[in-house]
Amino acid sequence: MSHSLKTPRASIAALGCVLFLTVLLAAPAAADDHVAMLGGTPSRNMVSDETGLPATWNLRSGENVLWVQEVGSQSYAGPVVSGGKVFIGTNNEGLRNPEIKGDKGNLMAFDAKTGEFFWQIVHDKLPEGRIHDWPMQGVCSTPYVEGDHLYYVSNRAELIKATVDGEIVWSLDMIADLDVFPHNLAAGSPLVVGDLVYTVTGNGVDEGHINVPSPFAPSFIAVNKNTGELVWEDGAPGEKILHGSWSNPAYAEIAGRGQMIYPGGDGWVYSLDAKTGELIWKFDGNPKDSVWRLGGAGSRNNIIGTPVVYKDRVYIAVGQDPEHGEGPGHFYALDASKTGDITETGVVWTRGGEDFYRTISSVAAQDDIVYAADLSGFLYALNADTGELYWRYDAFAAVWGSPFVADGKVYLGDEDGDIVVLAHGKKLEELGEMNLGSAVYTTPMAHDGVLYILSRTQLFAFQQGASPKKADAEAEKKADASEG
Repeated sequence: MSHSLKTPRASIAALGCVLFLTVLLAAPAAADDHVAMLGGTPSRNMVSDETGLPATWNLRSGENVLWVQEVGSQSYAGPVVSGGKVFIGTNNEGLRNPEIKGDKGNLMAFDAKTGEFFWQIVHDKLPEGRIHDWPMQGVCSTPYVEGDHLYYVSNRAELIKATVDGEIVWSLDMIADLDVFPHNLAAGSPLVVGDLVYTVTGNGVDEGHINVPSPFAPSFIAVNKNTGELVWEDGAPGEKILHGSWSNPAYAEIAGRGQMIYPGGDGWVYSLDAKTGELIWKFDGNPKDSVWRLGGAGSRNNIIGTPVVYKDRVYIAVGQDPEHGEGPGHFYALDASKTGDITETGVVWTRGGEDFYRTISSVAAQDDIVYAADLSGFLYALNADTGELYWRYDAFAAVWGSPFVADGKVYLGDEDGDIVVLAHGKKLEELGEMNLGSAVYTTPMAHDGVLYILSRTQLFAFQQGASPKKADAEAEKKADASEG
């Protein structure tokens, strides 16, 4: 059961209580303030035109800290900003409404300027438990926001349209209506183009990790955004799904055709006509002699990261469930102007083996430099045309989120809770490194001169020159003066 619940508004969290996910996300400064999504634009490129962003901050003193808010205990979705609100997905451990207890999936909204808590939509967990709805993971879908409405996938595998005030408009139950069998969790971050909303469904294997219970269920769907009715579907992976389907689509108009590009659960990338669902091209992200083995021991991989389109090329890498550990991976630059099976013909360049490991991240591309991170904690700066390595940075911790480029800086979070800030360019230069006290599984994003970062337990807003402590002191002085 899903229901919209409004809870009492909360004050800004005190800095003394500060303790600390993707993609995820850049909102381009020139874009409509009322449109926001994973990656900021349909190409999913993790970059922004924002300027004046801080390279350092201090949680103890409050330097460059605009506000901090508590969320849940596990947070993997967002942040995105639209219409003065910040939206994130988390679980119910923050107990925003003390009357709602237990394991739930929550979508939350906060005031972008002050951090004031506005509302949450709360979803019960599926009764089947971890096979469909992994405990404590909450809502892992970053919403697409357009005007007065937003679209996201709940932990119950429902594609949902809601108002930006927290009221559900319609819900498509992908389990009941489409026979989808999500493995562990449905976590697609939707994309809207025209009147259609697109998402992966999460279809996957059963608890034995071999059988695909619903091979004829769709892995990818296009739905009328106004009515919630299915327009077309794609189930290309079928029985060949390796584990689950947890990635997201990207969109671009290439060679005069609108392409909806999504990674299937079989390790292939599929490009479909956005209007009809007709296959344009497909690409196998693994060598032909690769082998899938349970638990990550094999050489064949899933695709969990979101494809990024940059100058008519698709940048994508393979990986596995982080619980499967590290291993050799493959990173590709693909020519998206081709058609058919482009496994042999579409590769512009590739890195793999010891030169790039498994990843669940997406890339940021600017000025013909592609920034890509792997689960092992390495961030690579690569020539977008050739794949030449400019430099490699070692975070010394696992990286789940994606690099984010804005204001001549590259931001990257890791599982230790560190945020490193590097100079954008062909030479490695560290500008700052700060710890947020808890793991960062998402990607930073910026909007209206504010840098937003969601850690596992808290939502942060950083702004050059900001200080909540200073603001509180000035407010007290004004209050004293008025009383006098």
